[in-house]
Amino acid sequence: MTASLVILTGAGVSAESGIATFRGPGGLWEGHRVEDVCTPEALAADPLLVHRFYDARRAALAAVEPNAAHRALAALDAAWPGELLIVTQNVDDLHERAGTRRLLHMHGELQSALCAACGARRPRSEALPPGTRCETCGAAALRPDIVFFGEMPYQMARIEAALARADLFVSIGTSGAVYPAAGFVQLADAYGADTIELNLERSAGSALFAETRLGPAGTLVPAWVAEMLA
Repeated sequence: MTASLVILTGAGVSAESGIATFRGPGGLWEGHRVEDVCTPEALAADPLLVHRFYDARRAALAAVEPNAAHRALAALDAAWPGELLIVTQNVDDLHERAGTRRLLHMHGELQSALCAACGARRPRSEALPPGTRCETCGAAALRPDIVFFGEMPYQMARIEAALARADLFVSIGTSGAVYPAAGFVQLADAYGADTIELNLERSAGSALFAETRLGPAGTLVPAWVAEMLA
């Protein structure tokens, strides 16, 4: 019987495409304190700053391309005959552009807008000024479709169900410090899955994995996918 796989990807996968990791030097995210651009309080206090920040990140996607890690995971998605779910903490669209289909964005998407009034989510590739009206309910409440600190990630029930069925859980390019994703390895282990970490360096959760392989995602991931498909 073909193994069931759950793969978690983090900032380390997209970093090789030129997308800044979540926390840079000094704890800053592209020059901003995370608390100033990624909390509900920040949106309420300075919506113009928050909207401009995500507008700039959305526009910057046009200048980057999927890398070897994204392409390898897309190839695995296309070829794997068993159950597979790729859960990404990343809000970019590089997995989709590489061709991945069995994908879940647990922290939201840059190319989407969320209505704070009715909860509707819609694709959005252009700028999103504060006060933009929702096409579903008409409220002037559209915001970036990003899971801020203090908010619940998307589709946690679906992720846990996939982990409960998984034979193998693989974490790629994550810090192992941001929950609830950092707890997936323990959940997978409790359900009986094998666990592997592929990362540039040891993470906060490396000791929890049965195996850790260190190196660039663009090298490690294609090699691991080749093993899986051999």
